[in-house]
Amino acid sequence: MIKRIFYLPLLIFVIATGCSVGKSAFNPDYQYPKEKLQKDYLVFREILEESHPSLYWYTPKDSMDYYFDMGYNRINDSMSEPAFRTLLSYVISKVNCGHTSIKNSKNFSRYLDTAKLTAFPLGIKFWSDTAVIYSNLNRRDSTLKRGTVITAINKLPMTTIRDSLFQFMVTDGYSINHKYQSLSNLGNFGGLYKSVFGYSNKLEVSYLDSTGTEKSTTIAPFDYRRDSAFRRFTSNLYKPGRKERRQNRLTGARSIQIDTTGSTAFMSLNTFTDGNRLRTFFRQSFRELQKRKIQHLIIDVRGNGGGNVSLSNKLTRYLAAKPFKLADSLYAVKKRSRFEQNIENSFVSAMFMTFMTSRRSDGNYHFRYFERHVFKPKKKHHYNGDVYMLTGGNSFSATTLVVHALKGQPNVKIIGEETGGGAYGNSAWFIPNVTLPNTGVRFRLPKFHMVMNKNLPKNGRGIVPDIEVVPTVKAIREGYDIKLEYTKKLIYAMKQKSTHIGSAGFSSK
Repeated sequence: MIKRIFYLPLLIFVIATGCSVGKSAFNPDYQYPKEKLQKDYLVFREILEESHPSLYWYTPKDSMDYYFDMGYNRINDSMSEPAFRTLLSYVISKVNCGHTSIKNSKNFSRYLDTAKLTAFPLGIKFWSDTAVIYSNLNRRDSTLKRGTVITAINKLPMTTIRDSLFQFMVTDGYSINHKYQSLSNLGNFGGLYKSVFGYSNKLEVSYLDSTGTEKSTTIAPFDYRRDSAFRRFTSNLYKPGRKERRQNRLTGARSIQIDTTGSTAFMSLNTFTDGNRLRTFFRQSFRELQKRKIQHLIIDVRGNGGGNVSLSNKLTRYLAAKPFKLADSLYAVKKRSRFEQNIENSFVSAMFMTFMTSRRSDGNYHFRYFERHVFKPKKKHHYNGDVYMLTGGNSFSATTLVVHALKGQPNVKIIGEETGGGAYGNSAWFIPNVTLPNTGVRFRLPKFHMVMNKNLPKNGRGIVPDIEVVPTVKAIREGYDIKLEYTKKLIYAMKQKSTHIGSAGFSSK
């Protein structure tokens, strides 16, 4: 009996160990058979055609059919997951919906969490026909410094590379500024460049030196394991405790700085997602602004990709001078799907459709509450001073709702660049992940079609700022925030003007 008790745990351990050894590790280079890829592709197409509320909003059906067919016909052999994702990204970009994008399979994401891969070392800022370095992982590189203009990689002009990569990127309508900004976000260019063009151990980079002369140099992908200087740098970084990390996360999501002497406040809002105590932050911030009688408020939403609409509406209510609506129309085209086993939270979505929407004469399921409801400005701690909203290509989704509601208000100025989110509307609200059955590749599927203002032109543009301020090579090279500096100068000029008028008025009495 004693022997049996002793050997039983040992037997379980051996079996478990044997199973773990026998189970093959994830292979990121695994080539999926053509037949499985084709089946996944057909599921991908059928779900979009069945449930996407704006599939033909900017691209006519015959054109989308062409792209769908073309994508399918390109599956003429086995493919790795990255290659398949690249193909899907090209096709899905033609929908012109910034909320509909391709994602890694869960297995691939877990692999990336632990894999020690090399990285493209340069962070590059794109706008118009310009590409400028703003960061370099190779800290010892004295050639490709911050502010250096790049003209080509492997003899391919940066404009050609940019236009090629744009073909695999999503945006709302034709808001090209969102693609410029997305390509400029740290890490994005290198990952997309590798997916589309690939790269070996050496890359030839052409650039302009300080005299404007074009030169070339060779760089290698950055290897974290071999860069001792980078390892020493990261190992010496201060490692905050749990409480401090949480506070740092909240500060990174939202913060406010108040200059009582200049009667100016700077509010940074990088998200409207839950979990960042935004309701408390708004209440405390606007109470403090009122208490200190702050006249000028700068709100930076350049990095705000959106989130919870109730939170974005909360901010709008503190600033809006009059009642406002969220949308003129908000509807889904399907209550249930034939592919619910592939769609995340499909049961919750179905319940929402059942109890919160109603089918109208157009055959769509309308969310009538937000189509009819008028939101009123908050009375308590409402801000009535001058507001300066800084916008850019990353200003997206729910952020666009705030900017749209406030644009044109006499005390509000929108400064910066065109928003990435569409001015006319977008497709969003519920955005579950869809998982393809064979590869596990996922894509985001917005469920609702929203028109913010039916009287605006349906031209596919974002919200254009009142005052456009664009990047410059000089600003990047010298490391200053050109949009914020412009706004500060504008406030200073207004103060000077106000002081002059106020003095004149006082003396006349």
